[in-house]
Amino acid sequence: MENIKMNNGITIPIMALGTWEATKLDGYESCLFALQNGYTHIDTARIYNNEEEVGQAIKDSKKDRSELFITSKLWNNVGTYSEAKRAFNATLERLGLDYLDLYLIHWPNPLLHRDHWQSRNAEVWRALEDLYEEGKIKAIGVSNFMIHHLEELKKTQNIAPMVNQIRLCPGDTKEELVNYCFNNNIVVEAYSPFARGEVFESAQLRAIAISHDKTVSQIVLRWCYQKNYVSLPKSITPVRILENLDIFNFTLNDQEIKYIDEIKTTYNMDSNEPDKIDF
Repeated sequence: MENIKMNNGITIPIMALGTWEATKLDGYESCLFALQNGYTHIDTARIYNNEEEVGQAIKDSKKDRSELFITSKLWNNVGTYSEAKRAFNATLERLGLDYLDLYLIHWPNPLLHRDHWQSRNAEVWRALEDLYEEGKIKAIGVSNFMIHHLEELKKTQNIAPMVNQIRLCPGDTKEELVNYCFNNNIVVEAYSPFARGEVFESAQLRAIAISHDKTVSQIVLRWCYQKNYVSLPKSITPVRILENLDIFNFTLNDQEIKYIDEIKTTYNMDSNEPDKIDF
């Protein structure tokens, strides 16, 4: 597993097992299999309702904690400094861990805090900063933040975000936001890289995959890798979990990268408009 260095000097594995919608038995079994077969990075969140299962898989994997990179996220109901600290401690307890490698604010403008999202983000970020200084989190960051959210956070932050986890896939490349993150030394994580399955319908991607003797998923993850994104593919199928790791023995040329950038997908999770989400 290759790594990217964050702005605090700590490295983050270039790929994680995503666990959104992988709850209970599926969440446990997929995490355990991944950890036993080359993955070191697991991405979960409070709202995924699988932190206990992820924690049990970590325990049962028998892996040294120092070899793993575990991420979770602060959910939208949390709006104050004290609530953020309590939510983090509850996540840590569910996971059965002493610390997290990465903790993220999940959304920048939840419906519950829409009339004061700026002050809400400043408050919960202050809690993350303190938890980071206390050594309970190795790195802190955000998710689904657009440029204006990051600029607003700059006004009050003492520590800059180390990561921004955003939806990135062929057809949704968010070039301006990605460039902003890179220019501000913020690592970009790509969730839903397969556009909820739409990429598998692309004849263009299938042709590129055939030319490399690879699968469409491997082509998309290699595209993420060459664009310097940390990718978060989700799977509960062992053969797919292994397949997703097998992307380090070929290279996409510039023309192929351009083709993939421009492929059209229609899948939308409101990730382009986080100020309009209804949760």
